Order: sequence, then C-alpha cells, then structure tokens
Amino acid sequence: MSTITRSAHPSALWPGVKAWFGKSYDELPAEWSQVFEQDTSDKAYEELVETTGFGLAPQKSEGGSISYDTDGEGYKSRLTHVVYGLGYIVTEEELEDNLYKEVSERRARGLAFSMRSTAEVVHANYLNTGFAANGGDGVPLFSASHPTRSGTQSNLLSAADVSETALEDGLKTVRRAKNSRGLAISLQVKRLVVHPDEIYNVTRILESQLRVGTNNNDINAIKALGKIPEVVEMTRLTDTDAWFLQTNAPEGLKSMWRRKVTLEKDKDFDTSNAKAKATMRFAVGSGDWRAIFGNAGA
Repeated sequence: MSTITRSAHPSALWPGVKAWFGKSYDELPAEWSQVFEQDTSDKAYEELVETTGFGLAPQKSEGGSISYDTDGEGYKSRLTHVVYGLGYIVTEEELEDNLYKEVSERRARGLAFSMRSTAEVVHANYLNTGFAANGGDGVPLFSASHPTRSGTQSNLLSAADVSETALEDGLKTVRRAKNSRGLAISLQVKRLVVHPDEIYNVTRILESQLRVGTNNNDINAIKALGKIPEVVEMTRLTDTDAWFLQTNAPEGLKSMWRRKVTLEKDKDFDTSNAKAKATMRFAVGSGDWRAIFGNAGA
C-alpha cells in the first residue's frame, strides 16, 4: 500500500516553484455514453431476455383449422455489477509542510480523472473483446453463428478495413437482418464507431459529394442516402482498424449503473494519515446483438 510522504513532492517543501504541471491536461470528451445506453439499477445484476415472437402465417384451407404458434423465450444476458475503486493516503506531515495548496487540490481532481478514464476503458473493452468473449447466447458478441429459432444469424462483417465498398457491404448486411423467427426487420444504422486513427479516412468517405478514390463521376451513395448519420471516435479501442455499425435495435449496448462515482475522505487514528478514495459500481453488456455489427479490420 503506497503512502504519499514529504519525499513524494520534495519541491513542495520549499518556496520558489512557479508552476506545477502533469495533471492539468484537457480531458477527452466522454465517449462511452455516445455508444452505450445508460440506465440505473438497484440489484446485484440485471438480465435482458429475448422473446422470440411468432413465425409466418401459413395458408389456411377452406374449412380447415387455423394454425397456432407459440411465443417463447430466447437467450438471456446477465449484467453483473462490478466495483471499481482507487484511493490515496497522505501523511499528516506532508499536508502540514506542503507549501502549495494546488498540489493537494489536484489529487482529488486526478482521482476523479482516473475514475472517468476507467469507465471509458471498461466500456471500450466490451467492444475490444467482442470478437472472442462469449455473450448471453453462448457465442461472441460479433459472430457469424448466433443461434436463433430459425437457424444461425450473423452480425460479424467480412474482415476489411474501412472503405466505401466495405461500408456498403456492411450496410447491406444490416439491411438483411431478421428476427429470431427469420422475419425481416427494419434495422437502420445510427452511427459508425471507429478508432481515431480512422477518422480522416472515414470523413473523406462519408463527406465527399462524389465517390472517393475513383475517376468516375458517380455520387457518393452513402452520403446521398444518409445511411450513416453519425460517426463516433472511441479512443480506447485497441484495434485501430476495427470498426462497428450501431443500429436502432432496442435493448442493445447497455451501461447499468448501480452506483455513480462517490468520493470519501477519512483519517487514520493511529497514524494521522489522511485517506481519500473513489468507488463506482456498474455493469457493461448487451441484450440484442443486432444492435451492433462488428468488423475486425483486415
């Protein structure tokens, strides 16, 4: 257990320091909240359960009996809350002898920054691990073999770096989506999620009036049709060429918060050390995998 003593900031014990740097950087804007639907929770875990609906209606013969179907329960996703916490300990002597109040004040701000950064990493990791870690239906979040009542379905796009052709292929895959009973549904892409390294390429593809990188005087069909209305950069994506198409499927990517960030302070009686800690408790997961289609890149 680390304790901040006077030796941690020896310059703070003497006058003459013009400025302190290293903790006052501008923060990145919140990213996870642009992609994950935020909700509250008052339980140890939350479950998202699929309902399968009904199939197609068969033809009824004259005088024949009507056919009956059953509406069943599909797979279940459980989001179990996890506590994340960090703190620091400062000796009484360090607080007494520190000549620069801003050094102490920045510790609390730095702790808050660490908590916000942790939340960003945890949410991004749900996508980072989505090509391998199993979800509620027993296969990875991005899979070509999601089990359904009508056979396997896919939200795994053919591996390719972001390009006009790859995006069009992805949009076509989304358009062909079906529900668990194999009936066509109206999925629409809400946003494209990319690593910041791809934002320049994506901007050229989506914002050009004409097709990019060709000698043809063709219109940019993706832009003309408004098929991708928004682009979100996620800095903590670990694969710089992975990209994702998020759709309007309900109950998709979820961020369930049991407890927001709380800051507590106390003092140890025996040592007189000052303690501060921050904790938060939340769960990240998803219900309907049709809410996001993933491409791991080439």
